[in-house]
Amino acid sequence: MSKKKIRMSSEAAYVLGILLIAFGNSLLEKASFGMSMVVAPAYLVYLKLSETFSFVTFGMACYAVEGILLIILMIIMRRFKLSYILSFVTAVIYGFVVDGFMALLSLVEVYGIVARILFFVPGVLTVTMGVAFMFHTYLAPEAYDLFVKELCDRFGFNTGRCKTTYDICSLIISAALTFIFFGGIKGLGVGTVICALFNGTLIGLYSHFMDKRCQFSDRLKLRRFFE
Repeated sequence: MSKKKIRMSSEAAYVLGILLIAFGNSLLEKASFGMSMVVAPAYLVYLKLSETFSFVTFGMACYAVEGILLIILMIIMRRFKLSYILSFVTAVIYGFVVDGFMALLSLVEVYGIVARILFFVPGVLTVTMGVAFMFHTYLAPEAYDLFVKELCDRFGFNTGRCKTTYDICSLIISAALTFIFFGGIKGLGVGTVICALFNGTLIGLYSHFMDKRCQFSDRLKLRRFFE
């Protein structure tokens, strides 16, 4: 007998995705093992700009970098879609949410390697779960995820493998930026490498589980604006 699937709205998947990704990246920042390679370029831009402009936040750097990524996506796809602009709106929303979580976690002191691991592991699991939720909503995801989703839809790439490839490319770019900005490694670490190697696989596993156990349906008649 097949198990009854859990019913969930596509819109709820969107909200959960943003919250989980923002919270997970805040945990990774607190763990100080190195940021996920997906957000590492934005994190490095934030570290560099905040040295001169104290008002610059991680969230602001995120949607600035995502705006550039969306321009690159339009060049690759050779087309413009309303969902690309809406993706930038998502990036701005995410920016405010991640800044809020980081402000809350700044009140928590982390001492020792064990405590850092206890922040890092949930951070990885939470971020990848959030990305998997974003793959199950029609609402525009962040540019990082939209980039992978659009390539997979257009060229038929495997989601997990495409995500891993994107992550590794982002890691290479981050490594270049950290030496250009700081003349050495900053904001990256063993955690960044772990994320690059396993995030794609974890996202694929989460997505497979959701496909088997969850039934996503639209509550709002807005899908046509995001296609």
